[in-house]
Amino acid sequence: MIAIRVIDSITELQPADAGCIALSGSHGGLSSARYALAVRPLLSVFNDAGIGLDDAGIAGLALLQTHGLAACAVSHKSARIGQAASTFGDGVVSCANDAALALGIRLQQPLQPQMDNLSRRHT
Repeated sequence: MIAIRVIDSITELQPADAGCIALSGSHGGLSSARYALAVRPLLSVFNDAGIGLDDAGIAGLALLQTHGLAACAVSHKSARIGQAASTFGDGVVSCANDAALALGIRLQQPLQPQMDNLSRRHT
């Protein structure tokens, strides 16, 4: 079973977390994505933070895609920003890059059952 790291901030990832599912409360912007890029989780989960001007709240998903890394975000209307437990328990996926879609992530669906399934499938 793949480890699910539930962290309020993506900055809490450590090198030993490579290959995990990184489930964070962080926004999905470029600065957050750089932390995920350094560790290379199987999947990084963020909050879309309202998406914002020029898609700034989810810009990191595209950056991670260019490096072949899966990433998605939950809607800020479904989960509290900065609270990974809310991301996991309440989050509904609003955005995903192609690598995340290839892992089976589905838009407009609750996050938790998708994470449970993904964790079991990728052992």
